[in-house]
Amino acid sequence: MSKGTEPKEVELNELDQEKQPMTAETPTDSEKNGCVKVKVAEDAEVKFTGLSKEELMRVAGTTGWVRIRWILLVLFWLGWVGMLAGAVVIIVQAPRCKPIPDMQWWNEGPLYKISDLNAFSGDKGIKGVEEKLDSLNQLKVKGLILGPIHSVQVDQLATLDLKTINPEVGEEKDLDSLLERAHKKGISIVLDLTPNYNRTLAWFSNAAAVAEKLRDACAYWRHKGVDGFLLSDLHQIASVHTWQSIRDVVQANTTEGTKKTALIGSVTSLPVDAVSQLLNKSEVDLLLIGLPSLVHSGVDHALAVNQLYSSHPQTSLGWSLTPLISTFEAMPIRLHHMLLFTLPGTPVFTTGVEVGLKKGVSGDGWLDESLHVIWDLENLADENNKTAKIVRAERGEVRGFFKTLSDLRGKERALLHGDYIPLHSATFSFAFLRLWDQSERFITALNWGDVPVTMMFSNNDLPAEARVRLSTDAEKIAVDKMVLLDKLELEPKQAILLSYPYAG
Repeated sequence: MSKGTEPKEVELNELDQEKQPMTAETPTDSEKNGCVKVKVAEDAEVKFTGLSKEELMRVAGTTGWVRIRWILLVLFWLGWVGMLAGAVVIIVQAPRCKPIPDMQWWNEGPLYKISDLNAFSGDKGIKGVEEKLDSLNQLKVKGLILGPIHSVQVDQLATLDLKTINPEVGEEKDLDSLLERAHKKGISIVLDLTPNYNRTLAWFSNAAAVAEKLRDACAYWRHKGVDGFLLSDLHQIASVHTWQSIRDVVQANTTEGTKKTALIGSVTSLPVDAVSQLLNKSEVDLLLIGLPSLVHSGVDHALAVNQLYSSHPQTSLGWSLTPLISTFEAMPIRLHHMLLFTLPGTPVFTTGVEVGLKKGVSGDGWLDESLHVIWDLENLADENNKTAKIVRAERGEVRGFFKTLSDLRGKERALLHGDYIPLHSATFSFAFLRLWDQSERFITALNWGDVPVTMMFSNNDLPAEARVRLSTDAEKIAVDKMVLLDKLELEPKQAILLSYPYAG
């Protein structure tokens, strides 16, 4: 009972009858009439006030508490220093990230070649290309190679005007509009300035006579905002004595943060040694060569790719694919897609490749499928025309396969700029590994023969199994399925893209 609290008297018989204890016995008169007094404190709660300041000071100064504080302080600093030392050790011992190679815009994604603008856009020329930018953007295209679109009469050098647009495809203001909108979508525009593009003699058999016009045109269009130039049959123009001046105009130093202008060349039917020498001599930013033909030996493919990859940075290599079926019309286009997007270098494809367009010599003669099939996918086929619906579905599947590969190449460092390691080569089969630092590893394996093959990989760093990322035959080799790598089996006309994680 606290001091100053007066007791209060409470009589039990004053309590409510409801609160009286109920018993079976009848109370006696003395109990009933008796009076019992109980003293109850009005404030029975006990409050804890703790130690006073003076009491705390007296306790804090004792030997025991001083020793405890020093022990805690020492432990704190020891722990802090230990964590700092541990962090330093982790940083020092952690594997260092490999520096990213110097990449330009033409290395970041596929380039799309539109030779005939009117055929591509339904006779709308440059304006039609602008209308299709959204569709092209879905394929992760980083650049469009247009034309040639300049004015020239066939085999008439005197009529050549590389700074004037052929009125059949549009006007300069149309190109300005295309440049503006394409740049907003992150798509660069390259002009094909091959002079005599309607005939086999691309340089009129006199490249030196064209060189000055070419140099002036490059300066003109570069000032207009064009991002690059393509020159076919590069070995012809690169041999003239004024070639260095053309390079200087295109590859002139730009201010920091400004996009570099690309000088791109292309060649066909040149042996690998000649291609390598041309790359060294011309010093172009990118040299396009045809994708290895799947009618030739896989051993030859491996040797060619090895020679180019070992002699030149992959940022200067480009692989081009056209809708050509020639004598191998039965070859699935998806095998070409797989090779195009997984080889080291920039993939370049022409209109129609993304949907499996066929063009060339077939068993029934000349085959030239219209480019309209590209846009037919965006229109519903006649519900009563079963053939049209089947063809449309097949085209859509091919385009989806193409888009998946393009997406993967854009996201995965190993495919974008990773190292190339050959794993297997035989007459009708080919396999290689792409890897980069600690990123996911990828294996491409192809069999374009008519019989099954079993691949025995000799690389000891490979894991026991890998995950299927993409397959040309999803029914037999499903995506995300795990497959063994000691003996990888592929059916005829089958290709597969596998991946496995970095294991340290």
